[in-house]
Amino acid sequence: MKATLYFENGLFLEAMSFGASGAVAGEAVFNTAMSGYEEVITDPSYLGQFIVFSTPEVGVVGANEQDRESPSSFCAGILVRHTPSIHSNFRAGQSLSVFLQQHGVLGVSGLDTRALVGMLRDEGAMGVVVSTNGLDKQELQEILRSSTSIAEQHLIPPFSRKEAHTQGTFDFASLNYQSPTLSSAVGVLDLGVKSNILNNLAQVGLKPVCFAPDTKAQTLIEAYKKGEIKGVLLSNGPGDPLRLKSVIHEISQLIEEQIPMLGICLGHQLLSIAHGYPTYKLKFGHHGSNHPVLNLQTGRIEVSAQNHNYCVPESIAKVATITHKNLFDHTIEGVCYKNAPIISVQHHPEASPGPHDGLYIFKEFERMVHYG
Repeated sequence: MKATLYFENGLFLEAMSFGASGAVAGEAVFNTAMSGYEEVITDPSYLGQFIVFSTPEVGVVGANEQDRESPSSFCAGILVRHTPSIHSNFRAGQSLSVFLQQHGVLGVSGLDTRALVGMLRDEGAMGVVVSTNGLDKQELQEILRSSTSIAEQHLIPPFSRKEAHTQGTFDFASLNYQSPTLSSAVGVLDLGVKSNILNNLAQVGLKPVCFAPDTKAQTLIEAYKKGEIKGVLLSNGPGDPLRLKSVIHEISQLIEEQIPMLGICLGHQLLSIAHGYPTYKLKFGHHGSNHPVLNLQTGRIEVSAQNHNYCVPESIAKVATITHKNLFDHTIEGVCYKNAPIISVQHHPEASPGPHDGLYIFKEFERMVHYG
């Protein structure tokens, strides 16, 4: 089936569809990861976005249930250079094409993604509309013109986990998952949490207990005071953090109670705003699994996975110690607050399939939960 695309800058393209059908508008961003396409596609933080993959082959190993970062997929679609007609992997349950169709995600192949990545790098993330309905340039232009941009939307994934399922660590020798021993429980404010965040909390002995994004601070505070949870993790998620005013208000109350907290990605940004330091939007964001981050406390360079369009300001140094910096553009990647037991990182320490340089962040949170 033919697909047509129209970008905000006027670029019109024709290609081939291999996913769901329809006409959808969203924001185009590029991802530089060379592997892990299923984890990327199922990351709730991509809600409403079209992912341009810089790796030329996407779909070779099909799709399986274990590698998904959420029960479904919330990105608007994926744009790739080539997808194979057959897939091959002993863990695959279906082809990527079938997965996309089942979850209502558009897939477009036959594109010069190298040129698209260059365009988005030079001009910044931009609106795009993709259709499999045979729409022409003018029709697509009208759809994009009348659509609401991501920056203007209050985005929270349309689901919240009723329980924090952790599948443990996959052992390739036995082809089974090994379950860790859990001790203390921590609350997870689910703004679009990735499954591997829950897994890595479990790996350091913390039992994750998920709370819906509209949970009142008092509920978490009471659970903390009763000893039902020992701390709170503020998860990743999509959209502009400045739009989540009600969530920010509740986080401010958690800060006042001196509850140990860890913020990841969106959670990191919301903590900054709750402290009085608004975020700003990057030109094309950070999306990929090869971003070098300097740990200012150890001097170690860590390779990280990232997926965000917004960043916290340098002025956060008034209330927090800056612990990590991005070596691509020197933006802030991590902080430790001075007057509260709170740490946060902009990148994803739980990255699956990798890199795993940041896994120690969960151990730091575990020590903070137990020892302050």
